[in-house]
Amino acid sequence: MLINFDFGDLQAFLAVKETGSFHAAAERLNLSQPAVTRRVRKLEEALGSTLFERTTRAVKPTLAAKRLQARAEAILEDAQDTARAMRDDSVAFAHQRSLIVTVATIPTVVSRVITPAVAAFRAAGHVARIRILDADANEVTEAVSGGDADFGLCSIPALERTTMFEPLFDDRIVLVAPPSHDLAGKAGILASDLSDVSLILPARGTGNRLLIDEAMARARVHPVWTYEVGRTATALDMVADGQGVALVPLSSIGRAQVVVCTLDLPDIQRPIGLLTRTGQADTTAAAALKQAIRSIVA
Repeated sequence: MLINFDFGDLQAFLAVKETGSFHAAAERLNLSQPAVTRRVRKLEEALGSTLFERTTRAVKPTLAAKRLQARAEAILEDAQDTARAMRDDSVAFAHQRSLIVTVATIPTVVSRVITPAVAAFRAAGHVARIRILDADANEVTEAVSGGDADFGLCSIPALERTTMFEPLFDDRIVLVAPPSHDLAGKAGILASDLSDVSLILPARGTGNRLLIDEAMARARVHPVWTYEVGRTATALDMVADGQGVALVPLSSIGRAQVVVCTLDLPDIQRPIGLLTRTGQADTTAAAALKQAIRSIVA
């Protein structure tokens, strides 16, 4: 069965039924009287029933109009409820989306950069929730390029056309030891001196390990590691527990109970920067958090 009337026709019918006048109905709906007449006539044709008996003095509803009224009101109420629900869902989704900033970051810069930047972000009055994806540099790059993060903070410059890298600072790789260790506070430690201690290095294949291996190769020394770990936090915990000395990024030390030693090697550095998907427009909250990060490292 083809339904050849719409919500506007039902609204016109109800307005005439309630006011008893095509003229009054037109004023209520902010339409012309001929427009209301056309809508009611269209509804009558679609239903095959006369809804109003028109005389020069009055507009009287027929039995068909009285039977239609309750159904027309129910149809319009359901339509309005549906429209409100859809609109509320859309607004809620947009609101939630605009108030969540997802940041992919390498864990080693959280204490030095992310934590103070978030504090500055809050102090500026921003209330957005922040989702932090802490992962290795490759995973940070994948999260940004794949759209799972608004932006990233990592040590790998943009390797693809889909991402842009904004350098922020150079992070030194330093030697750390327990406060009670023989090397603690010692100046001019040679790379060869590391052969006589328990050395903790990043896992092979990580970005930090590549930098360390290249620096050692240039210095023509090849100290043998005692422990190899995947996470810098693990290396720092082991150093603090007196298990050895480790080469870690300076930004990662934070509150760790370790002492930075002076290693007689050219600086080993890794670039830290913001990684953004090419062509992506930042939300207001994401842009504000980015700026807080820039201010922290300036």
